[in-house]
Amino acid sequence: MFSLNRLSRWAAVGGLVILGGYSLPARADELAQNPGPVGPHEAILTEVGNKRLIAFYEPDGVNCGLNVVMWDRADDSGEKPARVRISLTAHQTVHIDSPDQKSLKIECGDFADTLKFVASKLVTVGAAQ
Repeated sequence: MFSLNRLSRWAAVGGLVILGGYSLPARADELAQNPGPVGPHEAILTEVGNKRLIAFYEPDGVNCGLNVVMWDRADDSGEKPARVRISLTAHQTVHIDSPDQKSLKIECGDFADTLKFVASKLVTVGAAQ
């Protein structure tokens, strides 16, 4: 028979296995998402319309040295990415648009301490706001 000590160990291990299952993605082919805010050298990972996007920044005094790499979600090879580099001052934003009329806005924080989406909802380019 199991002793109480041994039974409690098995219960603890079983609980960790069950809880660990909740952190797994629902599907193996789902791509990671990180909408931010992020600090220096940390990546924002998201989608804009039919494009995947990785954005990060390097602090440049009180400015954000923003780097954005975009590619087609359908391009599994990753052979045709596009890269954009831009310097943003504190609270300055940049709009990133996709060919299928979707847009997102990224903002540099105070003293280049963060990079974040201004709004997490994608908006249609040219739509009244």
